[in-house]
Amino acid sequence: MDLATEARQFLRSTHKGILSTQSVRMSGYPFASVAPFVLDHQGQPLILISTLAEHTKNIQADHRVSLLAFTDADDLQAHGRLTLVGDAEQTDKEDPLLRARYLRYFPQAEQYFAMHDFYFYRILLREVRYIAGFGRMGWLQAEPMLSARSPLPAQEAGILTHMNADHGDNLRAYCQHVHGISASAVEMIGIDADGFDVRADQQVLRFNFEQPIQDAQGARAALVALAQACRA
Repeated sequence: MDLATEARQFLRSTHKGILSTQSVRMSGYPFASVAPFVLDHQGQPLILISTLAEHTKNIQADHRVSLLAFTDADDLQAHGRLTLVGDAEQTDKEDPLLRARYLRYFPQAEQYFAMHDFYFYRILLREVRYIAGFGRMGWLQAEPMLSARSPLPAQEAGILTHMNADHGDNLRAYCQHVHGISASAVEMIGIDADGFDVRADQQVLRFNFEQPIQDAQGARAALVALAQACRA
């Protein structure tokens, strides 16, 4: 697997981030803060932040930011991490597709949408620095990290409803086959060009497709193929 593909899969697998902005209070110094994120369907990070927060004030003065994406690990330096460098742009928090997608990953954030001072910011990627582990790292352009526009965002909710209503057994089989996890409560919470996410007994598991998909038909073919692999 080439480094760009590995970096793209890594980014799709996590929602934990540290946002760095240029401090207004202390000019010239970086300011870091915790920033959970969800990717839009192109692969651009979305963060939900308050206008009262220090990092938002910094972004309003200088939109250049970086976001460090990482996963849970006992030894963080021995595992993958990804620094995304780009420009933060305010986005409509009432966009129904983005809002629904964000809340599936962070249902506890529902209360923030009722507050007038919280807004979505999308980080428009310029370059990324991926460290896969000791001795395997590099800078990457934004383009290979992003997915082409497709019908999938508008079809996502329908796919999730169908899978959760009619194919719970398949979701449990996916968890066992790919991750070796025997899950009781399962829910598909997101699907994108590169794969899908399942909340399995309170943990979110990532499943990568063999090839990128563009629409519901491609999703069906990929999910059927995975179900067949589970039974093989």
